Amino acid sequence: MEDKLVTLAIHTFEKAQILKTILETEGIEVYIHNVNQIQPVVSAGVRVRIKESDLPHALRIIEDSKWLSEDTEEESTAPQVKKILIPVDFSDYSIKACELGINYAYQAGAEVMIMHAYFSPYFPSAIPMGDTLAYQVNEEESVQNVLKRVQIDMENICTMINRKIQAGELPKVKYNYVLREGLPEEEIIAYCKEYHPTLIVMGTRGKSQKDMDLIGSVTGEVIEVNKVPVLAIPENIRFNDLSDAKNIAFATSFNQRDLVAFDEFMEIIKGYDVNIHLFNISTSKDEWNEIRLTGVNEYFKKQYPDANISHTVLADGDLLLAIEKFVRDKQIDVIALSTYRRNILARMFNPSIARKMLFHTDTPLLVMHS
Repeated sequence: MEDKLVTLAIHTFEKAQILKTILETEGIEVYIHNVNQIQPVVSAGVRVRIKESDLPHALRIIEDSKWLSEDTEEESTAPQVKKILIPVDFSDYSIKACELGINYAYQAGAEVMIMHAYFSPYFPSAIPMGDTLAYQVNEEESVQNVLKRVQIDMENICTMINRKIQAGELPKVKYNYVLREGLPEEEIIAYCKEYHPTLIVMGTRGKSQKDMDLIGSVTGEVIEVNKVPVLAIPENIRFNDLSDAKNIAFATSFNQRDLVAFDEFMEIIKGYDVNIHLFNISTSKDEWNEIRLTGVNEYFKKQYPDANISHTVLADGDLLLAIEKFVRDKQIDVIALSTYRRNILARMFNPSIARKMLFHTDTPLLVMHS
């Protein structure tokens, strides 16, 4: 079974050759089938086939390289250093996110950037045309006051981190901070394109708070729109180091994109000794979920023989209630899932699973994008 070939993609001969070259440089054997030997260039429907065992790796390479997009050069020049971005709002739960993010960065050999986006009351476009000099001066003064207060708050966080590092409560990692003016969700997403983080660690309020809490809605928006994996840390989390997490659940909807997400998930938790619990988020009949989950479980076990993987079929009825029961029964410390990019109207009228779960659980969420 190890040498069984599967079709990765069907392309024109030219694109198939490009894909073959990319994959072979990563050590994956590639076979091209259905080639018109007389006129190969005009052959349509060329099959790019690889060994089944190489499938998750190959899918990840395709996702990461964006080899069919026009901005391939820009993607390839992104720095390879692992980077953790930690947006904060100076609350207790964002400080907890700082601690967990720094502990994770130490284990992953990454550097850390702590970020705060502050909302300025000064908008030149909002000032009426006329004798506005006095308004502008006053508003400029208030902008300076906001910036000064934000800088003091950020320096206080850095002082706290340095004190914890010196006391041995946090590991020593390279970190810095950045301040940006604007709406938090927009600035976080924009800064990710400059900084290229490997992971975003963000604090969220717990399920006892309203859905419209600012940091909750900001985290939800970053999860929905951004391409970088997000680890959302609720207010009442009992640990500040991912190494204390023993049971991590991975949600699957039996979609091929889950293979990419699971590969990314395994990369994120590499080096951690955890039990992985697969569970379903599909709405099909129970017996099909059992059969599919068993198949997915066996497939992942074959791809990751050293991982401790099991599966649980969720009970019928309300999905969120079933997830909460599953989390309690299996003592789940983190829930990992993939969220697919959706257009803005779909997000407004039909919130994704990730956003619903963000507001209904006190369990950290690790959200991958595929």
